[in-house]
Amino acid sequence: MDYVRLGKSGLKVSRLCLGCMTYGEPNRGNHAWTLPEEQSRPFIKQALEAGITFFDTANVYSDGSSEEIVGRALKDFAKRDEIVLATKVHGAMRPDANGRGLSRKAIMAEIDASLRRLGTDYVDLYQIHRFDAETPIEETLEALHDVVKAGKARYLGASSMHAWQFAKALYLADRHGWTRFVSMQNHYNLLYREEEREMAGLCLEEGVGMIPWSPMARGKLTRPWEEEPTTARGESDAYAKTLYAGTRDSDKAVVDLVGTIAAERNLSRAEVALGWLLGQPGVSAPIIGASKPGHIDDAVKALAVRLEADDLKRLDAAYRPHPVQGFS
Repeated sequence: MDYVRLGKSGLKVSRLCLGCMTYGEPNRGNHAWTLPEEQSRPFIKQALEAGITFFDTANVYSDGSSEEIVGRALKDFAKRDEIVLATKVHGAMRPDANGRGLSRKAIMAEIDASLRRLGTDYVDLYQIHRFDAETPIEETLEALHDVVKAGKARYLGASSMHAWQFAKALYLADRHGWTRFVSMQNHYNLLYREEEREMAGLCLEEGVGMIPWSPMARGKLTRPWEEEPTTARGESDAYAKTLYAGTRDSDKAVVDLVGTIAAERNLSRAEVALGWLLGQPGVSAPIIGASKPGHIDDAVKALAVRLEADDLKRLDAAYRPHPVQGFS
């Protein structure tokens, strides 16, 4: 396993991050495809044994049960100071008017609730899950700064939003002396490269590390275009259907090309897709999902993949612009 600095911060993370949305009680929240605790723990242990020390979850995943499962597993399998634990805030956790969003009230309540569920007194990376247009960004940034100063989070991160929104947040943090974001968790893969237009350049310029979500495009990059999903999530994940709806000819061309390159290089499709992403400027640690042991094995193998210049040119030529997705 390789370890890199997260952006220009001093925090070092494993080159792969295990995304923990898959781990949560199926009867809590709206993700019926998640794995309950007994089935989840082996994947967290396997990730640790592979050298993955970076784990990402969120308060809203399976109504908080993902944080509970991840927290208990990491307490049993790892030393707290030797892992990097990340969670997120924004989504609805209660039906009342202040039960979601990025107000000071919501942030202060949710960081404490996340810490209780995780069984720790701090998180290494506290991230805003989405942009909250109903709350002044200054209120959000100052509240997050206070969370850091209270010792409840070590670093701050952001997730999918417009580049102008992120630029404004970075500017205001610098102007007021508040803790600035060190990472951007954005939607970025071979089927969705719109982040290259503005966000990737902004992150490189500002020294912000990118930790992309959905590096396999919800599995579409790991199987032939015509093949049906092979996981429960792929079959029933309604959000994925909004991200990759329809049968765009250009998407099929990219998926077919991934298969061609995989056959030519004697690699799996997952190795090609993840190897490509790992080679993109500014990418610190893609967030991988794992519901089968082979998922982690393929991800670790991808660390050694170096695509040829011709491969990269062919993949570039096959891509066509997409509507912006993933900000909601």
